[in-house]
Amino acid sequence: MSELYTVVLVVLGILAISGLYVGVTNDAVNFLNAAIGSKVAKMKTILMVASVGIILGVITSSGMMEVARSGMFNPALFTFHEIMMLYVSVMFANVILLDIYNSLGLPTSTTVALVFSLLGAAIAVSLFKISNDPSLALGSLGGFINTSRAMGVISAILLSVIIAFVFGSLVMWISRFLFSFRYLAIFRRYGALWCGASFTAIAYFAIFKALKGVLSGTSFYLWISDNLLVAAVICWVGCSILLAFLQLFRINILRINILSGTFALALAFAGNDLVNFIGVPLAGLDAFNIAKEAGSADILMGALNNNLPAQFIWMLLSGVVMVMTLWTSTKSMNVSQTEISLAGQGDDMVGDEQDSNVFSRSIVRASINISNFFDKIVPDRAKEFIDSRFVYEDVEKNGAPYDKIRAVVNLTTAALLISVGTSLKLPLSTTYVCFMVAMGSSLADKAWGRESAVYRITGVMTVVMGWFVTGIGAFIIAIIVGLLLIWGGTPAFIVVTVTCAYMLIKSNIKSRKSNDKEKSENTGDKNQVDNVIGEVCRMMKDSTHIYDRTLVAVLKEDRKALKELVRESKEIYDESHKIKYNLMPVLRKMKGSGLELSLYYIQVVDYLNEMAKALVHITKPAFEHIDNNHKGLSQEQTDDLMQINDDVAEIYGYINRMITTNNFTDIDTVLTMRDQLFERIALTTKSELKRINTGEGNTKASMFYLTVMSETKAMVLQARNLLKAQRYFLEHAGSVPKYRV
Repeated sequence: MSELYTVVLVVLGILAISGLYVGVTNDAVNFLNAAIGSKVAKMKTILMVASVGIILGVITSSGMMEVARSGMFNPALFTFHEIMMLYVSVMFANVILLDIYNSLGLPTSTTVALVFSLLGAAIAVSLFKISNDPSLALGSLGGFINTSRAMGVISAILLSVIIAFVFGSLVMWISRFLFSFRYLAIFRRYGALWCGASFTAIAYFAIFKALKGVLSGTSFYLWISDNLLVAAVICWVGCSILLAFLQLFRINILRINILSGTFALALAFAGNDLVNFIGVPLAGLDAFNIAKEAGSADILMGALNNNLPAQFIWMLLSGVVMVMTLWTSTKSMNVSQTEISLAGQGDDMVGDEQDSNVFSRSIVRASINISNFFDKIVPDRAKEFIDSRFVYEDVEKNGAPYDKIRAVVNLTTAALLISVGTSLKLPLSTTYVCFMVAMGSSLADKAWGRESAVYRITGVMTVVMGWFVTGIGAFIIAIIVGLLLIWGGTPAFIVVTVTCAYMLIKSNIKSRKSNDKEKSENTGDKNQVDNVIGEVCRMMKDSTHIYDRTLVAVLKEDRKALKELVRESKEIYDESHKIKYNLMPVLRKMKGSGLELSLYYIQVVDYLNEMAKALVHITKPAFEHIDNNHKGLSQEQTDDLMQINDDVAEIYGYINRMITTNNFTDIDTVLTMRDQLFERIALTTKSELKRINTGEGNTKASMFYLTVMSETKAMVLQARNLLKAQRYFLEHAGSVPKYRV
């Protein structure tokens, strides 16, 4: 056989490792978020529990790879060469698609990506066969493809989204009604029974989902299947007694419950979803061995229909790669943060930098109207009692996005739904169930307040729509790559391989830089004073440069430079806007520093935002004036603007030096210079109005000129106010001595 197939096999192996990395990064959100969101333990402890679950999962996995071998197509109709091109197309499409989703911080389904990539690649290869065989027509395509699997995945999306959200909301509402947020006292009495029920659901999940491949057919498994109700009652009673005993020694059974659920979900993930990552490469290895034994690349691959279990060594190595990824991946935390921010308790978890849409606003309005209707018909006493059960209080005092009660609900409900769906042969997706249960529980827990509900709904809709797009994207990418490889041969294989390698390397470098920036920001949070100083210094310097370059670019009518300046000023404004709407978490971290420090911090952020807004209102009209090919400024207008520009540069020079050095001795000088600038702006504005009255110049240039004058005044005013607020902020932080007149 050609050495090309050996190279293809090596590429499949490399892509298998990449697939494991990308897949674990995406699916880690399924089993880590409950523990991370409730801060049940240190991150190292959570990862250790999940790692043990992953290793045990791959060891006990049945290794059945039918989905990759024959789930979406009939391998008996394809030759070895066609199968290898099909598989490598699937891996390219699958890894690239999931990497894009992880970079965007969106959880998606590896099952959907795999199935639709297989479907797309199989169609591409089938079209190649049909086009090269006169006896085949386009109608023969159905004989090559198994469309029932794809329909099952589509139904899984709908079932998972609806069922998981409804049951997550229902179970959470009942649990919160029973325990409330002040659950410590009542939990000491009845918590063992509740956690016992949760342990029973997790055990049921572990037996019928995570360990099904190992236990299926044993007398223990068969007895539980035949006596499910009796087994559930026995497990519930036994677990409740054991947990009640542990409570006597002041052991936190909620923590045990959450870590056990995390272990069970990681176990199931490794034991069942492993096929999504290495199924295709291992199927390619099987095909290679079959063709090598036959000594021909033209042999049909009907042997792939046979049950060929994967070798234990490959399963174990896959588990090691998965664990290493879990500990080292930075993108997995990005994906987890998406769900945690949407499900977290409190309106400040989701800022309004997330755009809303008409649909989400309509849902919120409809929900408010329904709530008002029930308020009218429900007796006041009942309403007051129910409301009292949902009054938020952080009794755990750990600042977690949500408490351990909700974490247990998320794990238990997800595990129960997945295991019941598996036993009923319903194609539920683990990713969809875990995410939508978390969203439903956060809604029932009244985390979706009126301040953030519209943004949370928009975020959930973005994720859900992304799931549908996953299938379409995987299908299209796989078809394109498949057609390129099957028709282009070796040159196309080299080009596609290099292109995909470049994309993945670039994506991971970008992720690493993003993570370094996030670590830097987190370090700044430990010292809010240094963080504020750094942000203000940087934005002031950037604003100075942008303002000066804008006026110069207008005079030169440099459209390209103005377009870039609009982008830069918009970035500064967006960043200041984000800082402004992330005030609450920062203020909570400052709560021990006194109210005065928090007050001046708010002023600094507000003035910074207003100054950035004024800068945008200068750069954007400047670009539009030149972009629309309007007549340039007159000589008088140019001279006035250059003089104003010099004055602004001098004032900003003083301000930047004082902010950078924390030396505010020249603050009165800035005040004097500001007043002189305002007088000059008033005089130049009057001169322009006189020119307008006498009919000199043109309307567009005059309107732009007046806009620049007005916004320059606003920008300098806010900069001077910012300087003053910054001085007071640093004085109360103890970073500079008190200013003396």
